[in-house]
Amino acid sequence: MSEHIILVEDEIKLAQFLEMELNSKGYSVSIANDGVTGLILLRESSPDIAIFDWMLPGLSGVELCRHLRAMGSKIPIILLTAKDEVTSRVMGLDAGADDYVVKPFNIEELLARIRAHLRRHIEQDNRHLLIFEDLTLNCQSRQVFRGDRAIELTVKEFDLLEYLMSNPRQVFTKNQILEQVWGYDFVGDSNVIEVYVRYVRLKLEESKEKRLIYTVRGVGYVLREE
Repeated sequence: MSEHIILVEDEIKLAQFLEMELNSKGYSVSIANDGVTGLILLRESSPDIAIFDWMLPGLSGVELCRHLRAMGSKIPIILLTAKDEVTSRVMGLDAGADDYVVKPFNIEELLARIRAHLRRHIEQDNRHLLIFEDLTLNCQSRQVFRGDRAIELTVKEFDLLEYLMSNPRQVFTKNQILEQVWGYDFVGDSNVIEVYVRYVRLKLEESKEKRLIYTVRGVGYVLREE
């Protein structure tokens, strides 16, 4: 699947040229020619990287940076700007931009910046992933997938699965799980572990997938292969 880029640029010919160049490199591109339309695009899609012109009608590129970061997005942002003063660069970076390219620029330089930021973003995302067999857990976004199937977990179900996936093939007693997932100050029945393990198993095996969480009789639980 090609990476998706949102480009917000009010110079129509430059936007068309950049779209053509980016398409030729295999990227899919969504274009807005003003800041307000750009913000709508950002809210309605999940791009892999965003490129904003600094000077835009409606909302400036700097304002778009602030909006995107306020939305919680961590995607890379590159600002296109005719401003090369230190104060302007600092303002853009403080607003949430990751990089800037001064106009006029060489298209190869922009493409190299895009590749570098996408590569770095992917590497950062991968550091938050736990993978075991066909099970994937994203510690940052708190998303869980069994193959391509998304699994909705409650907070404690997620925490339990994250703990087991962080230590695959290691057997944990109920007390160890209580301490690490529920906390040392937990007051209640240790049977809560059995209940939550059952809940998580049901969700992981909803489509008849093979079992990954096993009971070690008399000891506790383990995440392992068959």
